[in-house]
Amino acid sequence: MQNILNTIKNNALREIENIKSGDEYIKLEKKYLGRNGEFTKAIKDIKSLAEKERPIVGKIANEIRIDLENGFNKIKEAVLETAGDIKGSVFSFDPTLQSKKQEIGHLHPTTLIQNELMDIFASMGFMILEGPELESDYYNFESLNVPKTHPARDMQDTYYIKPDKKLCSSQIVLRTQTSNMQVRTMHEYGAPLRAIFPGKCFRNEATDVCHDNSFHQLEGMIIDKNISVANLIAVMEEFLSKVFKRELKTKLRPAYFPFVEPGFEVDMNCIICDGAGCPSCKNSGWLEMIGCGLMHPNVLKAGGIDSEEYGGFAFGLGTTRMIMMLHEIADIRLMQSGDIRFTKQF
Repeated sequence: MQNILNTIKNNALREIENIKSGDEYIKLEKKYLGRNGEFTKAIKDIKSLAEKERPIVGKIANEIRIDLENGFNKIKEAVLETAGDIKGSVFSFDPTLQSKKQEIGHLHPTTLIQNELMDIFASMGFMILEGPELESDYYNFESLNVPKTHPARDMQDTYYIKPDKKLCSSQIVLRTQTSNMQVRTMHEYGAPLRAIFPGKCFRNEATDVCHDNSFHQLEGMIIDKNISVANLIAVMEEFLSKVFKRELKTKLRPAYFPFVEPGFEVDMNCIICDGAGCPSCKNSGWLEMIGCGLMHPNVLKAGGIDSEEYGGFAFGLGTTRMIMMLHEIADIRLMQSGDIRFTKQF
């Protein structure tokens, strides 16, 4: 093995001395040090040597590699010095030519707002967890107090996936909400806990200016002793004030969600029309921002939490809709339109 490596070294150094152009340099460097080069192939065989020989041959191979790289670097400098006299050399260039301006990419507004929300909740002591977009029927519905016969399923017409019966016996669905992480998180971390789950969701929606069939959502929950509605209100108000960096008019009204009891909606004054009424707020002057409520005992039980000792609250908001409020965007469908003129504004 040592003889083979030394032979490759001697042949390479001899050929390096005869390089006259940039094209020859690139061709020879690829011949010996490229992915399928002679030296590269040779050192791959070191792993097949006896255990005692490997460190000895490995050391020699490293020394040879350094010698070859030094040889190539030395001749490269010599070729560059005379590049202007070598017709067609890949190293030749005209320094007076104007360089092509490279466009700088940027993050999508959905990613920007998600990062900001994660920072806000992290500062409030929340864990940030991700979950699967392709979910079992159990975690997406049943563990959240929504059995197969429950009428609440009609609120979320869903995209079901036919499972491979050899791999999975349960029904598989594209998640309709990031609430699918609630019971998963309780199983993993127990109580007390506080966590948020940002991600993409899917629903069989009739699209309009404020609905789309795929959207981004952020779900969160707190589980601890002596949790009340007062704790829920305090966290929601603190969160909204940090997001919009201003005081907002908000209201809490009763609402129904199967996995909380009691349930509420947190509405805020529409920023686009300043409460006057527009298509985005359905001419009400208010926009539904956060669904929330105290966690249902059945959900805590599914997560292995004693509902007599611990309580909690859960909340969810559409990050896509929050972008609309922050940037006064009147049509939710622009978010995923793929129109570069739209995304370049952020």
